[in-house]
Amino acid sequence: MATTVTSKGQVTIPKPVRDLLGIVPGTEVEFHRAEDGSVVLTRADRKVGRSRFGALRGHAGEGMSTDAIMALTRSDEV
Repeated sequence: MATTVTSKGQVTIPKPVRDLLGIVPGTEVEFHRAEDGSVVLTRADRKVGRSRFGALRGHAGEGMSTDAIMALTRSDEV
């Protein structure tokens, strides 16, 4: 997606990007320079989104011991 910079240095954020980030009038955004030199736009009021697996981190199930979890990952019998 491309956009044009105005004489005041302003740009319009394309609607698909606004929708993806939940940007509405009055939303603060931040620009970050990545290591590869690219610039990343994020909402200022949100932390970086977690991956779909991030929500599962730390949830191995209730009542399972570490040994039981390790046995499951190794296909051993408990």
